Amino acid sequence: MATLAVTDSSFQSDVLDADGPVLVDFWADWCGPCKMIAPALEELSEELKDKVTIAKMDIMENPDVPGQMGVQSIPYLVLFKNGQPAANMRGAAPKGQLKSWLEGAL
Repeated sequence: MATLAVTDSSFQSDVLDADGPVLVDFWADWCGPCKMIAPALEELSEELKDKVTIAKMDIMENPDVPGQMGVQSIPYLVLFKNGQPAANMRGAAPKGQLKSWLEGAL
């Protein structure tokens, strides 16, 4: 299972109304640290596919939701559970650290 591309218009159904937890990576194409963690998130989406959906939202193409959430720096990871933000992480981190943080938040 690859990461799920989420848009302003699909955010409600893909994230807030999802059956299970969803990790949203707010990113942009020009963001070097975002590109650094992208392969790790792809791998984690496969490794943790039974526990969490990993989604990506391009803040340049979808400004509404990031604006409502007050996203000021990227990468910004937010774990949603039952439609509510449950945990967040700012900045890039190695895959092992991302996985530990995510598993601890689930």
